Amino acid sequence: MDEVLAWRGPVGEAVSRVFDALGGGWFAILVVPIGVGVGFAFADRPWSALAFILASAAAAAICQLLKALFGRARPEEILLPLDNGSFPSGHTTNAAVIAVSLGLLLERAWVWVLGMAYLVAMALSRTYLGAHWFTDTVGGALLGAGVAVLVWCALLTRLRVEPVGARD
Repeated sequence: MDEVLAWRGPVGEAVSRVFDALGGGWFAILVVPIGVGVGFAFADRPWSALAFILASAAAAAICQLLKALFGRARPEEILLPLDNGSFPSGHTTNAAVIAVSLGLLLERAWVWVLGMAYLVAMALSRTYLGAHWFTDTVGGALLGAGVAVLVWCALLTRLRVEPVGARD
C-alpha cells in the first residue's frame, strides 16, 4: 500500500474517482447489465442477453455474500466513505464479469483487449483510492471472470445456435 500512496496526486485521484462512479452503484448493477442485455436482444441474441445478465447478477450476489462472510477491513488510507467489507472488490468483480462475458460472447480480439484494459484500470483505481488491498482486487477479478466463464459454459449449447448473422 505504501507504494500506491507514494504515487497519489490530483490527476490520479480524479481518474480513479471516474472509475469509482463507472464501476459501482446502480449504474454498474442495473444500467450496464440491462443495457447490454437489451443490445443483445435487439441483435437477435437472446441467449447472449440472458448470459450477460445472469453472470452480472450472480457475480454481484456472490461478491456481497463473500464480503459478509470475510468481513475484511478496508485500508486505513481510504479516500472514499465506504463501510462494507473489503474482500472481494465489487467494482473489480463487476469489471471482470463485463470484460470476460463480452469477450466470450462477442468473440472479438479488440473486445478482449479493451475489456482487460478496463479490468486492470479498475483494479488499480480501487487500490489507488485505498478502497481495497491488492488481494481484494485480485479476488474480485477471479470471481467475476470465474462466474462469467461458468455461465457461458452452462449456456454454451444455446449460445452456439444463435443465428450466425447475428454474431457478425
